[in-house]
Amino acid sequence: MSNTSNFRQAFREAQNRSLVGSNVIAKALPYVGGGLVLTAVGTYGGLGIIKSYPELFFSSFLGAVVVELILFFVAQNVAKKGQNVIALPLLAIYSLLSGYTLSGLVFVALGTQGVGIQGIGIAALSCGITFIVARQIGSNLSESDGMALTKTISLGILALVVVCLTQFVFALFGVYTPSWLEIGISGLGVFLFAGASVVDFYILPRTYTNEEYLPAALSMYLTYINLFVFILRLLIAINSRD
Repeated sequence: MSNTSNFRQAFREAQNRSLVGSNVIAKALPYVGGGLVLTAVGTYGGLGIIKSYPELFFSSFLGAVVVELILFFVAQNVAKKGQNVIALPLLAIYSLLSGYTLSGLVFVALGTQGVGIQGIGIAALSCGITFIVARQIGSNLSESDGMALTKTISLGILALVVVCLTQFVFALFGVYTPSWLEIGISGLGVFLFAGASVVDFYILPRTYTNEEYLPAALSMYLTYINLFVFILRLLIAINSRD
């Protein structure tokens, strides 16, 4: 959920601005793809830790989350200053850590009947299809529609973050979300981040110049990862109903 602050900042910067980076999306996409490959590597490593040293995973997971949050803000600030030589390795490490923190969810998916590796593939493919459709829609939004959608999705994601943090705190005390509510929350997350993918293709060319492709790539990467997470959560919830 690190992209909440990134999303809101982009919204503020894009207000009343015309297109400033017509090619920024095209330049950012290869870095998004590279980040996703590194995320897969991090997930594979995390699965190895879970299987070989399960007692170490939870503590290392918490440490990875803290470092990941710090890296997000540091890498974002460095990238926005145009210091790509420094930002690129930071973003690479961030992608690896992101994969590591995803490995717990992927492990649950692999062990859930009806999901498994095919469900993970479906989630990844669904994200890709969503981005293809979102590019067509977001690139053709009018100014009024684009800003209205951006504001709506931004508020929705903020509310979703609060709900997910509440879920996490309750889970630490052994209180878990009922399956019907998990389906609802996950479905809402899929809807919001599908909307966020549309917004990315509208707002990023109005926020970043063609040379600011790394911050744009980070925003798109976060949208993809969060969409993947909520699709996978939804599949797990549907197939885990009592």
